[in-house]
Amino acid sequence: MSAGYAVDMQGETGKPASTPVAATRWRFRRGYLLAVLVLVASLMVVALYARKASEREDRLTEAEYVAIAERTANALQERMLRYELAIRGGVSLFASVSRPSERQWQAYVDGLNLHAQFPGLMGLGYVPYLDSEGLKQLQMEKQQQGDGLFVLRPAGIREFYGPIVFLEPRTIANREALGFDMFSEPDRQAAMVAARDTGQVSLTAPVALLQLTGQDERTGLLLYAPIYAGGVTPSRQASRRTTMAGWIYVPFAVNAYVGGVTSASPGQFALRIVDTTAAPAEVYRDPRFSGEVQGGAWRYSLERAVYGRTWRLEFEELAPSRSARIDDLQMTLAAGLVVSLLLFAVVLSLAHTQTRAERIAARMADSWRRSELRFRSAMEYSAAGVALLDADDRIVEANPALEVLFGAAPDSLGGTSLTQRLLDPDAPWRAERGPRVAEDGAYRTTQRVLDAKGDERRLLLVFSAVPGDAGGDAAWLVQAEDITDRLRAEEQVRSMNRLLEARVTQRTRELTQANRELESFAYSVSHDLRAPLRSVEGFARVLAERHAATMDEDGLGYLARIRNAARRMDALIDALLKLSRIGRDTLRLDELDISRIASDIVGELRQAEPDREVEVWIEAGLRAAGDAALVRDLLQNLIGNAWKFTRESAAAKIELCAAPDLADATAHGAGEGGRLCAFIVRDNGAGFDPDYAGKLFRAFQRLHEADRFAGHGIGLATVKRIVERHGGQIEADGRPGEGASFRFTLPHVDAAGHEPDAG
Repeated sequence: MSAGYAVDMQGETGKPASTPVAATRWRFRRGYLLAVLVLVASLMVVALYARKASEREDRLTEAEYVAIAERTANALQERMLRYELAIRGGVSLFASVSRPSERQWQAYVDGLNLHAQFPGLMGLGYVPYLDSEGLKQLQMEKQQQGDGLFVLRPAGIREFYGPIVFLEPRTIANREALGFDMFSEPDRQAAMVAARDTGQVSLTAPVALLQLTGQDERTGLLLYAPIYAGGVTPSRQASRRTTMAGWIYVPFAVNAYVGGVTSASPGQFALRIVDTTAAPAEVYRDPRFSGEVQGGAWRYSLERAVYGRTWRLEFEELAPSRSARIDDLQMTLAAGLVVSLLLFAVVLSLAHTQTRAERIAARMADSWRRSELRFRSAMEYSAAGVALLDADDRIVEANPALEVLFGAAPDSLGGTSLTQRLLDPDAPWRAERGPRVAEDGAYRTTQRVLDAKGDERRLLLVFSAVPGDAGGDAAWLVQAEDITDRLRAEEQVRSMNRLLEARVTQRTRELTQANRELESFAYSVSHDLRAPLRSVEGFARVLAERHAATMDEDGLGYLARIRNAARRMDALIDALLKLSRIGRDTLRLDELDISRIASDIVGELRQAEPDREVEVWIEAGLRAAGDAALVRDLLQNLIGNAWKFTRESAAAKIELCAAPDLADATAHGAGEGGRLCAFIVRDNGAGFDPDYAGKLFRAFQRLHEADRFAGHGIGLATVKRIVERHGGQIEADGRPGEGASFRFTLPHVDAAGHEPDAG
């Protein structure tokens, strides 16, 4: 087969690629001589045509204006096609991004440079297709994004809505149009429904644009392109209705749209456009258009289909350009000379056109030959198996890669049936292939074959139709790929996934059991430790009440120490149990007023010690998301420590405020987006040595004497567990005798209602 390709390539490249220069010159000279003969003949018979000169001029003038009208209509259609390109680009953006943000849409429209690239367009917008629930969800999303209440105009309950959500560029007029329900207006709704049901771009009848405030006339048009879920246009109308997601549209004023085209022919004609789709409606009217033929003025009309509408374009000549009847023979001769020269130019132009057409045909033939060579080279050297099949699935041509896949000898596949090479020749793929290719453009099926060693292999066959006559030699193009190894690898991956899932389930069950045993152990230890403590404290109290008179001062002091130690041990057990429960309880994030909680705690401290004078400053408006009970414990420990360690300060001061340097902190698991709020608790109390800051958050670690500042060493460990459970961090800073500050982070209020990943 490769030898055949080589022969074809040599034979094709050996042919001449273009017409010889001498033949081209001869054709040009022949056309020139013909033009001269036409000129001479026309001059000889000019006297005979003198009476009909006026009629010929009329026909030429009419032909010229028809050409002008056709060019104008084509220019209007081209401008509409450019508008469609802008819309199609917006549809492609929604196909690549499920729902672009407002900023992405603005960047896309700015990149189009609408005013320069698409004259006449007032903007490019997006309109979602919503029912009542979809509208509510849109309004909630707008509020959550901080855009305020999304107001729908006109208000009212309807089955479906089509509000304007995006409209760029962000001019004042375009901003005023946001929120308008386009589906509530009949003319707009008709075009939107047509676009939805057909899957094609649709144009409205003349409407009053929202951007043109103060103008009641219907001087605007809107062009809609449908957007479907998944970015693919369904083939059936029912599917298009159910998967409809919205529209990309462009508004434009008719005067700007038409004026940019008619300005190329100023003063030649006046134009009127009438929409004849249903009841005739005037789309555009030149103020100079009279509607009546006067003084022999020329008038011409044509119809064009424009995106689901039918337009009638009426052209009216402004100033008659036909010459008066020529009475003088001299004028007749002059007119005949002009006509003869025109005929000469036409014939010469035709000669040039013929020569140019022959050159283009030669280049096209050469391009076709090169395309044929490229196709054959692609088949020859392709790593995938490729073959051309006839209507009966017999192999017309096959490349070497397909011969290797089928284990066939070189050049032995031609004329054989593809189905005979498959181990499942009776599979239903032949019946399914035609409809699937017509719908999707290609049909894929997996079939079993035997290779040269007799081993079974799996091939992925991709069929596509070959364009051309139904009776042609090649009806199908099939590409074959050996996917045996890939299928085996996928099966191994699935097996490993099942094994991994089983192991995860087992580890989860073991961890759950360990947590239950740990909780049971904690409660058991609590009960076993508290029983002897209650006995010690109880007997010591009885001893103090009944035998205090028989004991000296040292004995009473020892007895008081015993009772105090028992009470501290009981408080320590409570703190340990509370610390162990922090990581097991369900965490619910609610929106919390940190300032109010801190104020309540300070009030309780002042009530407990009314004689203390402590200056407390709490910044107003501090808010965060967190578990209410745990966050209160966190602040109780931090503010309580500050209250305790400022006892020896002459002018005690405690502060709670936001930490500006940590305001933009982020962390995984802190709710939506991982945003965190940072706070700081600061005092001017005893402080601590910063070299030992790492020990503060460990259980039972104390940096001060117990007789100076009471405590059991669990408070800051509890604080650290609470902060980390919320996905935040805490750090401490201080100097001996200069006070201490504790910085910690909690989830932002946006995370309220979510369950964090941390903990």
